[in-house]
Amino acid sequence: MDLKKIPHPSFFIDTQLTDTIRHFARDAEGLGRLHPQQLSIIYEQKWFNLFVPTSYGGLHLSLPEGLKIEECLAWADGSTGWTVTLCSGANWFIGFLQKAIAEIVFNTNKVCLAGSGRASGIAKIVGEDYEITGNWNYATGTAHATGFTANCMIEKDGEIIKNEDGSPMVSSFIFLREEVTIHENWNCLGMIATSSNGFEIKALRVKKNRRFEIDPNEAILNSPVYQYPFLQFAEATLAVNSSGMAHRYFDLCEALVKERQERKDFNTPLNPLANLLGEAKIQMEGTRELFYHTAQLSWEEYINSKTCSSGTLKKVSKTSRELASKARHLVDELYPYCGLKAANPSTEMNRVWRNLHTVSQHPLLL
Repeated sequence: MDLKKIPHPSFFIDTQLTDTIRHFARDAEGLGRLHPQQLSIIYEQKWFNLFVPTSYGGLHLSLPEGLKIEECLAWADGSTGWTVTLCSGANWFIGFLQKAIAEIVFNTNKVCLAGSGRASGIAKIVGEDYEITGNWNYATGTAHATGFTANCMIEKDGEIIKNEDGSPMVSSFIFLREEVTIHENWNCLGMIATSSNGFEIKALRVKKNRRFEIDPNEAILNSPVYQYPFLQFAEATLAVNSSGMAHRYFDLCEALVKERQERKDFNTPLNPLANLLGEAKIQMEGTRELFYHTAQLSWEEYINSKTCSSGTLKKVSKTSRELASKARHLVDELYPYCGLKAANPSTEMNRVWRNLHTVSQHPLLL
């Protein structure tokens, strides 16, 4: 298969912007949230609104276009890329919101939704309203989120409503920032600046128009990006973050090779970093090109026929996981030959390694 060569992630965003984002990455870790200068760029570039219609202040990108932006941001700084990916993914839910709610939530150029896909909430039907109670973890971007989304099981007359297959009925809901309590409990090896904290809601009464279904058949807005299945959308957008971080690790390894060559202590049997790095780049590029080729084909299939075969979607899932796995595997092969610079938490090389291994724990990347 003759695949189209995909430019390095650095190609897709202005160098000055990525340099500024990277410059503040260490300070952001100290803050436990994105740095104000990083956020300022995100708002200016509308990156939380990658897939939001222009009528709501968004960029309205296609999935392939958005993937390249997200990969570049992860290459610049893992926490920035991951936060933009998760929050722009939540902002993508505008395609499924009732217009009256969308106009309330998307009334600022700083709109940013954080949320959780786990159904750890209960939505009781109370007359024409819902009463929401729940506790959700790992909502990326809580420090600057203007709203939250969460999944809840639906309860009526004291019992959870069941689907035809016996599983609990689960729906998504949207909340304003002042309606939730944030628990600053994010404490992981990496992705420290993503402020991926938990949040809680207790007996909150909301109107039924706060409920929405993430299903192409339930889309309110008529655009291909909202017809594309959410599972493959999520898998692909998460996977490019691993790719972006792996590419940055390769860059840092390359700089380390040059440094050692200048010291003339490099070419020994005990330190094969240069050879391993060359092979890693070749392997990564092949996996990456196949991923982007598959994502592009799936997108074109949706554009042309308004649907996508199960076979194509399975390929998107498969190549997404392969991309994330290959990124982690290749970085881990290089890591032992990078010396204490790779093990020092104050270095960028260590931060990239920590960030990559933290995102690798997301269940959609396994």
